[in-house]
Parts: sequence; C-alpha cells; structure tokens
Amino acid sequence: MAEVQRTLAIIKPDAAGRSGVAGQILTRIEESGLEIVALKKIRLTEEDARGFYAVHKERPFYGDLVKFMTSGPVVVAILEGENAIARWRDLMGPTDSTQAEPGTIRGDFGTDIERNASHGSDASETARVETGYFFNATEILGAVEAT
Repeated sequence: MAEVQRTLAIIKPDAAGRSGVAGQILTRIEESGLEIVALKKIRLTEEDARGFYAVHKERPFYGDLVKFMTSGPVVVAILEGENAIARWRDLMGPTDSTQAEPGTIRGDFGTDIERNASHGSDASETARVETGYFFNATEILGAVEAT
C-alpha cells in the first residue's frame, strides 16, 4: 500500500488572479483523487514571501520571485492522498511552463518558468515545513497524521 502524504499546493498570482482558473485547478486536483484538507485565498506580504522562499535568497531570481508572489492573491491548499507529493508534482508538470505538456496545470495555465501557475512541495520534510507556514492544526480537516 502506498504512503498517505500531505503536500502544499499554491495557485500562484498569475493563475489565482484570472477568472475561473483557480476553480479549474482545484477541480483537477479533486478529479485526480487528491483530497483538499485545507484551503484559503490570501495575499502574501513581502515578509511572508521572503520567509517562504528564504531557501532561494542567494539566487538571482529571488527578488523577482518575491515581487511576483506578492503581486496578487494566491490560493494555498493542503492536499492529502497516497503518494500525494509525486501525484501533485505530476499533475503540475515541469517547473518551466514552456516545457510542460498540455493537460498539466503548468502546461495549460502557466507561461514561463516564473509564471507557472502553481507550486508544490518536493519532499516529505519540505511539505511539513511548507504546510506549517500557511496553516495551523485547527485549519486542517481530518485527524490523520500524514507527511
């Protein structure tokens, strides 16, 4: 039996700000069999974005990433299911939307490597940290202790 995991999903400003796109992405998530156990629409402050993306602070794209992620609302969600991390990453497609196949989130809604419509945790430990960045225990449905 596959491991039940939790992972963070972010619908980025380029997708969350376009009419109907966030709903289409959430529908695809549910249709894939992943369960949405926490969900909210927020506007990241510069401090929020800098903290969340601190792992990239030495990279040349960091300032542009922070500016982009604070440019409009985002939808943050915790997804749960068997092998949720890999399944969400497969559903998103490659980071660079120009390389993403049609039918993936990034292939259908992204435009490039930065404006790629979505974010997902890349590993169990990352998912624990990232989900905790946006949600406290009372905001998450279910009592399953998952990664």
